[in-house]
Amino acid sequence: MNEPEHLAAIRSSYGAAAVDYARQVLPMFEALPEVHNVLREFASQVRADGRGPVADLGCGPGHLTAFLAGCGVEAFGVDLAPEMIDIAASAHPELRFQVGSMTELDLGDASLGGVLAWYSTHHMPPGLVAAAFGEVYRTLAPGGRLLWGSYVGVDDHVRWTQAYGHQVSYESFLLSIERVVGLIEEAGLLVTGRQLDQVPGKERWHGRVWAVKP
Repeated sequence: MNEPEHLAAIRSSYGAAAVDYARQVLPMFEALPEVHNVLREFASQVRADGRGPVADLGCGPGHLTAFLAGCGVEAFGVDLAPEMIDIAASAHPELRFQVGSMTELDLGDASLGGVLAWYSTHHMPPGLVAAAFGEVYRTLAPGGRLLWGSYVGVDDHVRWTQAYGHQVSYESFLLSIERVVGLIEEAGLLVTGRQLDQVPGKERWHGRVWAVKP
């Protein structure tokens, strides 16, 4: 099966920028204690449910995968770019990382207790986002949980040519949080919470959605 053009662009762009992306994003994560709290609560819920491991989809250099593992859950990472997986596996050799696509996961049905999709869907057009949420539904066990977070907008569309000090060729599709919720619900998941906040000092907004597989 031919890979969709958007996924190929994401793979090549983030692969080329992987080292500099990791160098820039890790200090940013360390400076966001409120995100740490959100992830800790998610990990606590998944751990208490006991329904299976957590897949960190679009794991990048693996820092969130490692954070979840440090919270006491079995966690592994999946990313499109082999270069990102190499960085993650080198930084966290005790954890499992694999190359893969959110839209076609090499994971069994109902095999997961949780899915983290953190800033990993905004480069995909709505059709591919819908496919990704379909895979989340398929791979979650009944009662399994999704935590989604990303930039949101009013169906804004931006094409990027420079990022992280590199030439890139991907796009951003900043969907409204209402549309994201709709796509999650259309996949069969039950949305249990949502949050919308403005990025400090910027005009950008980010959203978070919590959902569970009935």
